[in-house]
Amino acid sequence: MVESRCGILCSQCEYKESMGCLGCLNISQPFWGEQCVIKDSCESKGYQHCGECDTFPCASLKAFAYDEKQGDNGLRIEQCKKWGKE
Repeated sequence: MVESRCGILCSQCEYKESMGCLGCLNISQPFWGEQCVIKDSCESKGYQHCGECDTFPCASLKAFAYDEKQGDNGLRIEQCKKWGKE
């Protein structure tokens, strides 16, 4: 089951409870800022998640996945690949 646009597993995210986050599939604006370029890109193209995109993984997703503070060493990219096979 798809949980996010970028491949984050919201069910395992530390911010789900602490920030009351419902996940990007269920919110119009992320709790951390005005917008999320990943969410906006997927939704503007009609995709459920990044793995459906022709440019997957794009530079924006790679930057997010490997960010020094917020990244997960590409685990979200791998998750999008799994969702793409479902």
